Amino acid sequence: MNRRKFLTQTAGTVGAAIAQSGFARAVEAVSSGPEARVTLDPAQTHAVIPADFMGLGYEISSVARPGLLSAQNAVYVQLVQTLGKHGIIRVGGNTADYASYSETGQPLSSPEGKAGSVVNDSVLRDLGSFLNATGWKLIWGLNLGNGTQENAIQESKAVIAAAKGNLLGFEIGNEPDLFGRHEGHRHAGYDYDAYLGEYRRYRDALRKAIPGIAFAGPDAAVVTDWVTRFAVDEGGDVKLLTHHYYREGENPTSTIDKLLHTDPKLAPILRKLRAASESSGVPYRICETNSFSGGGRPGVSDTLAAALWVLDFMFTLASAGCGGVNMETGVNQRGFISSYSPIGDDEQGHYWAAPEYYGMLAFAQSGGRVIGCALDSGERNIKAYAAQPARDRVVLTLINKESFEARVVIDATSTSFRNGSLIRLTGPSLESKSGLTLGGAGVSHDGLWKPARREEISGSRGSWPVRLPAASAAIVTLQA
Repeated sequence: MNRRKFLTQTAGTVGAAIAQSGFARAVEAVSSGPEARVTLDPAQTHAVIPADFMGLGYEISSVARPGLLSAQNAVYVQLVQTLGKHGIIRVGGNTADYASYSETGQPLSSPEGKAGSVVNDSVLRDLGSFLNATGWKLIWGLNLGNGTQENAIQESKAVIAAAKGNLLGFEIGNEPDLFGRHEGHRHAGYDYDAYLGEYRRYRDALRKAIPGIAFAGPDAAVVTDWVTRFAVDEGGDVKLLTHHYYREGENPTSTIDKLLHTDPKLAPILRKLRAASESSGVPYRICETNSFSGGGRPGVSDTLAAALWVLDFMFTLASAGCGGVNMETGVNQRGFISSYSPIGDDEQGHYWAAPEYYGMLAFAQSGGRVIGCALDSGERNIKAYAAQPARDRVVLTLINKESFEARVVIDATSTSFRNGSLIRLTGPSLESKSGLTLGGAGVSHDGLWKPARREEISGSRGSWPVRLPAASAAIVTLQA
């Protein structure tokens, strides 16, 4: 039924709805039949969101910029802490396979294929202080594409000394499944077997020099079968299975409409990764990801639409048993600040919460078990995810990617909730690059956030109506 006909046929029921139900406000008593219905089933568990699910990803060229990832960078530290007390920083990217370590050399931040970034003990000590200040852990990528075992050993020792107990492990190589696609490259004709042999030679040399060193891998870009095979071959030795994901490469077809609609290739990837993880007993992580690769598409990756996308995307991963996600931010492999960066950076020492940050922050309001949540929204582009961070509380995230308002009724008859409230993720329009708020408040210049407006909602007989404006999300908390 189209919206105009729907409203015309039901307008006469508004007065009756208000008179018969003290909990329904006029603004929400739009019809006797809701546009969308969400049925909660707390008895069903889809997955558990790990405490360190939240993550950010950096090119190694970011670490080579003195003072960026440092405890002295107070605003940046606070922006990370605001996302969560626990999380994981992943350092790697394309520049990692051109980078080198020099104990006392001059640090150099360089795009891929140029002189090659250089990290030294000074910037690594900064990174260690940053990890201590934020409380987050580290995954570090080593140069397999163009490096040497000797330099990898020296670099690993320096990273371990700097990160101390905040180091989760090392990845050997970045996107090795793409090595064989470069004609004339020294890895021409490279396949999984060639990679596994090279990986093991590096691993053995590193472990001989550094007993107890931990690893993750294979850090595949697109060939998910590399991860499933790696889980069989190395699952007993690694801490994490790692994979990358982008909606597609940045190009003229990288539109808001495409970003806001389901990527058909994502679900099959996640099914394979979950199966590999469960069979090997090793968690999997999407350790490098964002909207469109190559730094994102301006006017798409840096808008409210991207905030709604990342909120939906993170819940999609969590629901599929993913152990965590690292959203790329900062300077990219081409040497400029990516449009999709959650943390804005003018390269003059000023940092702020960009649109994607708000989607990540909205996700951070949930946690615990991902529980059963059946959504009936017809053909509308509306999403719903439910999590149970505590025994007496359920957090339901509703995302409306449409250009019109919706009314959602939450069916929670299986559980007795007494109180309900919500905060909203909003912005002027899907195309907005500024003016976003969560709970009526923006993230401050100091990197701090707390909601300024929390709406109370009322329920009757287990039914909780919620108004969901166009291009917005609502984080609904139901308390027993």
